[in-house]
Amino acid sequence: MHPLHTLPVTLTGSDVEKKREEIRDYFHKTYDMYEDLFTTFIDDSVFYEQPEATRHPMIFYFGHTATFFVNKFMVAKIIDDRINPEFEATFAIGVDEMKWDDMQKAHYVWPEVSAVRVYRDIVRELVDGLITMLPLSLPITQESPWWIILMGIEHERIHIETSSVLHRQLPIEKVQSVANFPICQTHGKTPNNEMVAIDGAKVKLGKSKDHHLYGWDNEYGAYEENVPSFKVAKYICSNGEFLEFMQDGGYETSEFWDEEGDEFLKRGSLKHPTFWVPDEDGRYKYRTMTEIIEMPMNWPVDVNYLEAKAYCRWKSAKEQKEYRLLSEPEWYLLYERAGIKDVPEFDDTKANINFVHYASSCPVDMFAFGDLYDVMGNVWQWSESHMNGFKGFEPHYAYDDFSLPTFDTKHNILKGGSWASTGNELMRNSRYAFRRHFYQHAGFRVVEGDQLSIETEEESNIYESDALVSQYCHFQYGEEHFGVENFAKKCAEFALEYGQETEMRHALDLGCATGRASFELAKGFDKVTGIDFSARFVQVGLDFQSQGKINFQRVVEGEIVAQESVTLEELGFDEIAKNVDFWQGDACNMKGHFKGYDLIMATNLIDRLYEPLLFLEGIEERITEGGYLILTSPYTWLEEYTKKEFWLGGYTDADGNAVSTLEGLENVLDPKFELVATYDVPFVIPETARKFQHTISQMSVWKKR
Repeated sequence: MHPLHTLPVTLTGSDVEKKREEIRDYFHKTYDMYEDLFTTFIDDSVFYEQPEATRHPMIFYFGHTATFFVNKFMVAKIIDDRINPEFEATFAIGVDEMKWDDMQKAHYVWPEVSAVRVYRDIVRELVDGLITMLPLSLPITQESPWWIILMGIEHERIHIETSSVLHRQLPIEKVQSVANFPICQTHGKTPNNEMVAIDGAKVKLGKSKDHHLYGWDNEYGAYEENVPSFKVAKYICSNGEFLEFMQDGGYETSEFWDEEGDEFLKRGSLKHPTFWVPDEDGRYKYRTMTEIIEMPMNWPVDVNYLEAKAYCRWKSAKEQKEYRLLSEPEWYLLYERAGIKDVPEFDDTKANINFVHYASSCPVDMFAFGDLYDVMGNVWQWSESHMNGFKGFEPHYAYDDFSLPTFDTKHNILKGGSWASTGNELMRNSRYAFRRHFYQHAGFRVVEGDQLSIETEEESNIYESDALVSQYCHFQYGEEHFGVENFAKKCAEFALEYGQETEMRHALDLGCATGRASFELAKGFDKVTGIDFSARFVQVGLDFQSQGKINFQRVVEGEIVAQESVTLEELGFDEIAKNVDFWQGDACNMKGHFKGYDLIMATNLIDRLYEPLLFLEGIEERITEGGYLILTSPYTWLEEYTKKEFWLGGYTDADGNAVSTLEGLENVLDPKFELVATYDVPFVIPETARKFQHTISQMSVWKKR
């Protein structure tokens, strides 16, 4: 058992100080275990290795989990000052092959490992101090600052596992065995994998907001499904079973692979599972996190979804039966059949999970859950189910892009956890999903039964099920009301007029939301960059750009909605859309390479930033000589978004004088900028067919001196 082994804390209790100490212990053990994982590197040079082409170097992940705490504390207004703004921008955003992922090496200058260690120590002190002094009331709710602390802890526990996957992909000479991460020494022959009959039943998924455990947003809500009876494999598919597929030409036989799988094979020239290592005799050995060992035939095979499905097609053809993977609701029937108890009663000693036994897989016939094995633990089990939101789904304001970008039919759910799963990953309701070609500590078990009717062809529109994003789509792309011109278009028209006094090479649309103004600016600028804090918004612009069309909903009244759509061609963007880049980013802490703009436009942003001065101070360094900064805002300052001490205006000073936001802007921007003009720009936001917000925003135009 790893010396830092622990189970997650609950949100409930009666003793506040005891709960405070439980959270402190959970935090430090999490932080220590994550750092312990990197002791498997032979030296600090390994931090700069990039084991997977679609991932960052390992130094990113070492710093990322610490900066996550600071960035979320800033968003939640728990702290007012950053520790290291450069680190908190550089290490902010990971990679999931999203279109806004920044993989350009020129944009990154990785710091010394020693500097990141010092930074992690400072963040540790910060979090420990907050745990010591923040008021605590029980139960902990999603509105509590303690929820953000737990969010940071659980986020780091996710990375304990996902980083360990990258460790397995490093050159073997770059890693070393350490006592805290032992490899299982038990190997055996391929077990006979029988099918077990499972009775159908109604399955209820999802949990309520008052659940006693921390959860990610996709776990909440409600879903019911009547699951028919089926047969499932007693064991997770072993290396020995998968070897038969290999020997039958599984990777060379096209009918076993769908179009996506075929593209995956061609892209990687793959002929075997990624953690199988061919030797000189044409046989295979097996890669663990720190060692290459003889092939353990009775361990689970580690594959991605595409390989698992190819195996199912091969097995179906060979036995003339219908084989597939589990669905998410079917896995819950296995969980209930096994009589597993949820955290904190969960007995992790009876499964290969939570680093209790090994830092590797083990035989598939070692841990029994009744007549099934490895219902929990050993490796994750790929499912046929796409990631989605249950009825009542709501993203959490501090991490609104945790789940929504995966509601795209391109991410499949995994269930059951692996040997490296800890924290929230141990819980009954936990839901994680990855792209189908991704590798995790994941395998599969086969199901005999009818193929599930899961739509894979249609792209899901996350903005059809996301009320806020849908409202912004309607605001930016919907019809005009009461003779008021489209706000994004009107602002862009003003910007294009002033842009004519510049080279019109590159413009930045900051707070671009769903992208309308970015596309409008591309009518005059050679290149436009759109940046928004919300990945939910950015994805709309990217989908519009790539698909040429977006669909969204307009609320009519109550639950009645109308479907709307718009195309690039209709708006005259079809030829210029390619000139727009979209990125996720924080206006208060943008990466250094976002510079060299002839014009920066920030619409209705300034009074929604957690600290506007962080955006304005130094903005001139991002604008070319003689370039323009255009700001719009209705100046609706609210402490919900910006602490009053950071308001630029809308308050009375110590002498009793009223300070307007425009005056505040002049105080900050002068002498770097000259105020050229101001305009009133009205806009209308439709809430329903009969209710509208009518607002007048002030546009201020500033020319760099």
